[in-house]
Amino acid sequence: MAKATEKCIYLTRHAQAEHNVDVDNAVHSVANDYNIRDAPLTALGRQQSAALHEATKDNIQWTAELLVSSALRRPLSTTVIGYPELRKRLEAEGKNVVVLPQLQECNDLPCDTGLPREQLEADPEYAGLDFSLLTPDWMSKRGFYACDMSALEARARWNRKWLRSRPEKEIVVVAHGDLLRYITEGYNSHRMWENAEVRAYTFLREEEEDEDGEAWLVPLPGNPVAMEGSASPTSSEIGLPLV
Repeated sequence: MAKATEKCIYLTRHAQAEHNVDVDNAVHSVANDYNIRDAPLTALGRQQSAALHEATKDNIQWTAELLVSSALRRPLSTTVIGYPELRKRLEAEGKNVVVLPQLQECNDLPCDTGLPREQLEADPEYAGLDFSLLTPDWMSKRGFYACDMSALEARARWNRKWLRSRPEKEIVVVAHGDLLRYITEGYNSHRMWENAEVRAYTFLREEEEDEDGEAWLVPLPGNPVAMEGSASPTSSEIGLPLV
């Protein structure tokens, strides 16, 4: 078996957002609405984020050395509500949350398309977050941010290499179900990620990787946090575009 590095990456899927609500019972009937631009968290999603906080406040939040989030609203809010102790501790050490546009979701649907930097900066919930890495093209869904398979594989590779290049040994990442599959498996396997679930990974040693230097992640035993019964589909899980 290949050996892994000492680095630990805690990958977190965002909590439930307005676009991936799917309720069908005698009281309510709500279909997934992927036309909501950069869909925010639902009330349940905020509860899930608070539960994430409770589940991690005595462990991960006191050991992690970097906090990274996708620039879409649902992971940003999950980060703010779910990892407040970690954020506060790191900011006291001079390390702001890294808002990384490269972690945005895969499809080019409205729900997966971000908002302009100035609009995010004006939201009181995100006060103090550093959006300086959001370049004008970050919402384009073209070029580096395109939604075809080769572009998504390349972006997942970029994220893995970026994480591996960081000096920190423990990193918390908050992102999206489809993208997390690309990052961890190299393609969209549609394997379920619960809302606000955390999974721990590490890297294979560079000398043990293939010639392309994919920076592959391998899972560590056990899930640090799994929110039971809180799965919501991603946009690619209902037969929508390509990925």
